[in-house]
Formats: sequence, C-alpha cells, structure tokens
Amino acid sequence: MTEVVRITAWVRGSVQGVGFRWFTRASALEIGGLTGFASNLADGRVQVVAEGPRERCERLLEWLRDGDTPGRVDGVTEIWDTPRGGYEGFAIR
Repeated sequence: MTEVVRITAWVRGSVQGVGFRWFTRASALEIGGLTGFASNLADGRVQVVAEGPRERCERLLEWLRDGDTPGRVDGVTEIWDTPRGGYEGFAIR
C-alpha cells in the first residue's frame, strides 16, 4: 500500500515575481496525484503544501531543491506530516 503524506516546504531565495508558484503548480500536475498549493509569504519565501503518495511528494521536493526552477533557490526547509485533506487540485495562492 502506498503511504499518503503531507509535506510543507518553505523555499528561500529569489522566488517571488519570477513565476515560481506557477512552475511549482505545473510540476505538481506533471508529477500527478498531488493536491495542495503554492503561496508567496511576506518575508520573500514561497510556501508549498502538497499531499499525496510519498514518492510523488519526494519528487516535488527534489524539483524544488534541484530542478530547473525560475528565479534562484537558496534553500528549502520541509516538514513531513499526515495528510489533512480539503484540497481540490493544486492551487496558486
């Protein structure tokens, strides 16, 4: 059985105003099976919340860290948790 998880990631760097949230959503949709959102924070970071199979969440996290992202990623901090549900698709907030 596939473990379903929730990941919350905070992405630091030059990640606002460069299409980062849009590309994060596109990456999540390409991976498939993920719900959640990407949101700009007041301190310049982008928060990404994703729920789905662990392997797919790991792929999204890998893309956030090492993928061909717009802007510049200086670091990613993440917390793994149990899914809470309530998301329809993957949104940009």
